[in-house]
Amino acid sequence: MTHRHPSIKVSVLMPVFNERATVEHAVERVREVPMPMEIICVDDLSTDGTRDVLKSMLAQKRIDGLILHERNQGKGAAVRSALREATGDVIVIQDADLEYDPMDILRLIGPVEDGRADAVFGSRFKGDVSRVLYYWHSLGNWGLTTLSNMLTNLNVSDMETCYKLVRTDLMKSLPLTSDRFGFEPELTARLAQSRARIYEVPISYSGRTYAEGKKIRWTDGVAALWHIIKFNLLSAKAPLYRSAKPTVTPASGP
Repeated sequence: MTHRHPSIKVSVLMPVFNERATVEHAVERVREVPMPMEIICVDDLSTDGTRDVLKSMLAQKRIDGLILHERNQGKGAAVRSALREATGDVIVIQDADLEYDPMDILRLIGPVEDGRADAVFGSRFKGDVSRVLYYWHSLGNWGLTTLSNMLTNLNVSDMETCYKLVRTDLMKSLPLTSDRFGFEPELTARLAQSRARIYEVPISYSGRTYAEGKKIRWTDGVAALWHIIKFNLLSAKAPLYRSAKPTVTPASGP
């Protein structure tokens, strides 16, 4: 698939916890994507030497920012820390575990860059190449996505996807509070409440096995279920978002 070079700057937010074996490669793969970017990493108190790797990468200017949490707070908290430092036109979250292909970010940018969308979800279930893994994970994802869709009145196919690209001003306006894996249903709920224009594009996915370092457990699914209910029914709503209008260049000459 051929992509043209994006004209907007992407802030890549990378939460990291005990990913010493993969984080350097993950950053290298992001850097290979032909787009204006900044990479902001957050170490969530890793205990395997990841923090030293990230400090070295910052010193070598391979990443543009590094935030060090002094206690483990979870993915959602790490994203919020990085978000405060982001200066790009759009935000995308990149896990450090190599399950997602950074080249797919170019697919996500398109609907925002041409003025159609305020947020774009990368769907693992839209027919692209994916590694075959766990049936019960996919069934759980379907159940959580279905419940989320019922409460948000959206029709997304993959609510739990990591790849959600959002306009920076919109992302910073959302009242995000979830610290851990409740972040995905919370962000989806907040985008729906803000009446953001949401698109989906297909992405590839190469999930890890537990032996390869996959961290999510069944308890995270139960927590996600609670967060879907909480952020859609039991908490204050996000403010409405006034979408930016496409820039129109005046015609020159008579």
